[in-house]
Parts: sequence; structure tokens; C-alpha cells
Amino acid sequence: MNYNDTVNWMFKQLPMYQMQGAIAYKKDLTNTILLVDYLGNPERNLRCIHVAGTNGKGSTSHMLASILQEAGYKVGLYTSPHLKDFRERIKINGDMISEDFVVDFINQHRSFFENHELSFFEMSVGLTFDYFNKMQVDIAIIETGMGGRLDSTNIIRPLISVITNIGLDHTVFLGNTLPLIAAEKAGIIKENIPVVIGEYTHETKSVFDAKATETQSEIYFASDLISEDYPSALLGNYQLHNKKTVLQTIRVLQSQNQLVITENHIKKGFLAVIENTGLHGRWQQLQEHPKVICDTAHNAAGLTSVINQILQEQYAHLHIVLGVVNDKDLNEILPLFPKKATYYFCKPNIPRGLDAIILKEKASENDLMGEIYSSVSEAYQVALNNAGTSDFIYIGGSTFVVAEIL
Repeated sequence: MNYNDTVNWMFKQLPMYQMQGAIAYKKDLTNTILLVDYLGNPERNLRCIHVAGTNGKGSTSHMLASILQEAGYKVGLYTSPHLKDFRERIKINGDMISEDFVVDFINQHRSFFENHELSFFEMSVGLTFDYFNKMQVDIAIIETGMGGRLDSTNIIRPLISVITNIGLDHTVFLGNTLPLIAAEKAGIIKENIPVVIGEYTHETKSVFDAKATETQSEIYFASDLISEDYPSALLGNYQLHNKKTVLQTIRVLQSQNQLVITENHIKKGFLAVIENTGLHGRWQQLQEHPKVICDTAHNAAGLTSVINQILQEQYAHLHIVLGVVNDKDLNEILPLFPKKATYYFCKPNIPRGLDAIILKEKASENDLMGEIYSSVSEAYQVALNNAGTSDFIYIGGSTFVVAEIL
């Protein structure tokens, strides 16, 4: 198989949450342990930073990687989902894994995957650990897929664990209260390994404190400890919280004396995060006049922050290109959107995409008015055609909507 054949096989043969949703979720680490044992436990040779959280874990992971790259380290970065190409998930110093490595890995181990019915995510995690080990990275930033306790990445023993924040998302799998979700995320806290918490509430703090006591882990609440701010190439207002999380993580790493990181590395890392890592889709400006911003925020907490920033902008009229996935709680997110805007409803081109007709019906119940379009690209093009030079266009609601216009 060539690269496209290989990736299509990975997508189609086995469950993939990005495409299919709930069917792909496995509440078990058995397969992952089986796989890494079969591969010779490559993860044991890696120095890792483990990052979980409802929102911000991607931005946090990329900023950490950028700072460590500026410090001269060979940095592996594993994140999900991808926007355009599967290989975005697995990078070293900003360069994606080669097509040949992906093809060879799948071809070499395909019978094992099939015999043990491994999920798409389990295969991806195995591939990541094997690749980072063979490429001899100095440090690997490993982002969880969903949750923490039972996430396939949760077989590593990191230098430090990081939990950005807790919000209501993936409640079918992780629980429908903040303490329940916090307990799942806190599952990445390991015995005698320090943990940094980005943001917390009274409800979640007690969960984190209890887990850290149980594991005898030093715990650091970044929002209480970090007051300084650094300019960053990531311009979303919500990045202030993520930067504090990153800074506290770096401070702990510095105190461990395992990595040499200077203030200059930190400053340059924040400013060069997009250039160093290739991160896209976070309050990303696509053009000026009219100003066009896309953002991958897709749950209530993330959208609240983004919409607040939109409303701080100066514009004559607001246009919103909106699409979501079919497991999204519309009653939770649609009331957040401004009524004084023109909406362009569309369906992201994946099986999980919610029919734009349903989205429009639900939106109209919240006085969000607009028309239905056959694709994300058509919705965006019509918005561009309709917008005046002093208008503002926002594209979002789902990572997969943003992926289609980048």
C-alpha cells in the first residue's frame, strides 16, 4: 500500500473517533499494553511530558514543544486530531513523520493490528512511541486523546503531568459533572511525579488535591503561581491561561535540573510557536478587510472565550460560518452565540457531521438566523461575497469545519 492507501485503511478498517464518534471509544488499556509489549516497550526509552485537559491542551503542548526546541532539544510532539493530514499528529521539531515510516509501520504490523482488533487511536499511539524512540528524541510532548485515566497514552511515566482545565465535554464517556471529568483527567497523575494544573474551580481543585495526595505528587496550580505574561504568536485571549500553564510547567522542569531552559528560550518559544510547530486553527486570521478568523473551539467553555473575543472586535456586521458534529449538545452551545449576526449553516464533511438542516432548526429556536449551504467551502465563499470590507467573519463550531477552509 502507498501512503494514501495506508491512511485510508487506518481510517476505515478500525474505529476512529474523529470520523465515527462513540463507536471508537475504548474504556480499556489492555490493547495498548499488548501493543507496546509487542513493539518492545519503546515508550520506556522516552522522556515525556503528558498533557490532558478539556480545552487548551493542543496549544499548551505546542507552546511547550516550541520552547524546548528553542532550548536546542530534539522534541517529539504527539497531538490529535489532525486538520488536513494524519501526519500532523506526529512531529519532531515541527516536521511531520514521513509517509514512508507510516506505510512501513502499518505494513510490518498489520496482521497484529487485525488479529487483536486494535483501534485507530491505539495504532497511532504505538506508531508514535516507536517513531520517537527510533528517532531518539530528547523529549516527547504527549497529548491525551480523551480523558486521561483510560486514554491510550496513559502508559507512560512522564517527567511531569499537565492538566490544562476541566469543562463539560465528552460527557457520555467521562461523566456529566466537573468532578467526574476531573477524576478522569487526574488519572494521568503518577506516583511521585509532579503535576501542573492550569485552571481549576472549587469543585475540581479538591479532586486534584486528593489525587496528588494519593500519589504523593507535588501539585502546582499555575493560575495562582504565575503572574507574568509573554507575547505569543497565538493571539486568542484564552491563550493567557495556557501560557501560565506552560510557564509553570517550564519552572518545574527547570527545578528538576534535567533540562536547561532560559528566559530567552521561553520568550522566543512563545513568539515562534506557529513557525516552530506548525500549529493552526487557534484564533487564526485568514485575511483582512473583511477580517476573517477561524478557531477550533467546539465546546461551551472554549466557545464562550472565543465569542467574547469576537464581541470585542470592531466591525460593521458579523458573519458566522457554523458547523458542528452530531454528538454536540446544541442546547448548551447555541445560546452562547450572538443573535446580531448572519449565519451560514453547513455540515463538516465527515460521518459525524451534523446535518445543516437540523443545525439551522435548532439555531432558529435561539434566534440565530441564516441559510443552509451544501458545504463548508460554499458557506465560507458566500460569507466572503456578502461581507463588506469593515465586516467580520468567524468560522468555527468544530475542528472539522476549520480543517476544510485551511
